Amino acid sequence: MSEELLLITADAEDSMQKGIAHLETELTKIRAGKANPSMLDGISVEYYGSPTPIAQVANISVLDVRTISIQPWEKNMLSPIERAIMQANIGITPQSDGNQIRLFLPPLTEERRKELFKKASGEGEQSKVAIRNIRRDAIEQVKKLQKDGLSEDAAKDAEKEIQDLTDRYIVLVDKHLAAKEKEMMAV
Repeated sequence: MSEELLLITADAEDSMQKGIAHLETELTKIRAGKANPSMLDGISVEYYGSPTPIAQVANISVLDVRTISIQPWEKNMLSPIERAIMQANIGITPQSDGNQIRLFLPPLTEERRKELFKKASGEGEQSKVAIRNIRRDAIEQVKKLQKDGLSEDAAKDAEKEIQDLTDRYIVLVDKHLAAKEKEMMAV
């Protein structure tokens, strides 16, 4: 295979790996019944005029399976952190004792589990679409090379390799979703 084709397939694989990494990040944000500090990753709090992630203004720890503790480094940050959590609408009401904030995760109902899994499935579908778009772009690059003089056999081989790559990454997305479903449905 020519150097250009190797470059196209390597670029496509790199992009697909990034898509899987993004999916993993998004799936960790979806609650699965256990307390996880990454649930607060997307939440920012107003800190001296600029939006700052909660993890940069407080110590976040898991006390037990259903409790997250947030210990702000400055006491005056208690109410802004509470407000930010309420506005984020993650389904948990923060409770403050004047020194720290505790988040008590209620047990998930069957209906809520299904709702969360639909959200996870949506993320998985977005990843599959992204992977297919990467495949389309790579195949278009191969066809462009074919117009510029690349042999038809070499182009077909490259397209097959790109399709095999796509199939592998789609299966990987399905594995991630199956693992998340298993984690969510465990009572």
